[in-house]
Amino acid sequence: MNRINVKKLGFAFALTGTLIYLGCMIIMTTAGQEGTISFFNSLLHGLDTTSIIKMDVPLMEAFFGIVQTFILGWLIGACIAAFYNVQLKNKGV
Repeated sequence: MNRINVKKLGFAFALTGTLIYLGCMIIMTTAGQEGTISFFNSLLHGLDTTSIIKMDVPLMEAFFGIVQTFILGWLIGACIAAFYNVQLKNKGV
């Protein structure tokens, strides 16, 4: 088995999370409150998101959300790759 590059997988996870975050922003901007609620209710198997959807997100809060999502995504991807690589070492490969 091949080793996974920790930095590259971390970056891939980070970019994927950031794209999902940006997609959410686009949905909220274009669909309005009712469309956003409908979208997330159907995405979350009927969970009612009416009381937790916040439409008036300040620009700075959205920016920090993107940055935090990128960092957490990188850490998650890097951890997955590192844990995978450690298991390869333990098996003598």
